[in-house]
Amino acid sequence: MAAQFLARMNLRIEDLVDLDALVAERAQSGGVVPVVRRVPTFAEFVPVVAGAVPAPSRRVYGTYWRKIVAVWGERRLDEVTVADVQGLFESVRAGVVVRRSGNGGQSAAEHTYSALLCLYRYAMEEEILTVRQNVMLRVAKPKRVRSRRHSLDPALMATIQEVASTTGNDPGLDALLLRFHIETAARRGGALGLRLRDLDAERCLVLLREKGATFRWQPVSPPLMASLLHHAHQRGAREQDSPVLRYLDGDPLTRKRYETLWGRIGRHVDTVHTRMISTHWLRHTTLTWVERNFGFAVARAYAGHVGPVSNTHGATYTYVKASLPEVATALQAMTGIRHPLAVTVHEEVEEHPLRAVLGVSEGL
Repeated sequence: MAAQFLARMNLRIEDLVDLDALVAERAQSGGVVPVVRRVPTFAEFVPVVAGAVPAPSRRVYGTYWRKIVAVWGERRLDEVTVADVQGLFESVRAGVVVRRSGNGGQSAAEHTYSALLCLYRYAMEEEILTVRQNVMLRVAKPKRVRSRRHSLDPALMATIQEVASTTGNDPGLDALLLRFHIETAARRGGALGLRLRDLDAERCLVLLREKGATFRWQPVSPPLMASLLHHAHQRGAREQDSPVLRYLDGDPLTRKRYETLWGRIGRHVDTVHTRMISTHWLRHTTLTWVERNFGFAVARAYAGHVGPVSNTHGATYTYVKASLPEVATALQAMTGIRHPLAVTVHEEVEEHPLRAVLGVSEGL
């Protein structure tokens, strides 16, 4: 069948190996010259992809695309070799700023790999490159370093809550942020993207929009829902698309608030400063508790992770899914507050660090 296809296209097997030679030969013989799309340089192609991807991807990859253009700006996408890519990884590793939370530049190399992969995937989708020209199909992904984040103990969580709710220029907002992230296990993007239309007050659900253009309805406790609505309206949110979380002056919250919050907590709590604890540690705290008390399937749904699509870890994993009422039941057990969607009452569960912040955000 392949031979018949090539015959209809008036091509030979050797023509697929060297397209440039085919073009020259056809031109000299007066034959039909196939249309060949010009492969752009990195300097030409990066702005095109940057304008096509979602804003979160542009923010994550932008730094690494600028580095790629600085090194390979005038080179075409099909001129880069595997050795070139590996060399770029080493250059990125060597150029990272040394921080206490650093891992030797391994994360930077991984992000560079993802940024390149995004460029080459787009080039393939636009039929700018062939499979043979896509160098990223032959580049191994840098090995991911094991995360140092883990669940926080109740005593430390209580200390963090106390500092957040008694210091700074807006302790009410900070206490509400802690409460929101512990209850929902949401990423920062999920909180910053929250709009009034995303609050289902009757069923106590919030719509979280997070990385990868994913979204999910996540249960929250009735007190937290009341606090979110009060906070939003008190600070000027009126339209359905108005952001929920806001500064004292009514401006929508930005990522800068999180940096300020954890920087301030770190100045009061040595452990937070030394271990570089941040909002994502709260996600670890909640998901670890849910997994220990309600199992892997509920924890996966609580986190908003996509279920497996292969049998790599056994066929059972593709069948085991948790429902929204099961997630609400886990939340109810965690907070000790009845949720309208919960299906059962669990009395004997391990106390969650959230109990240390219950009541702090109420009425804010």
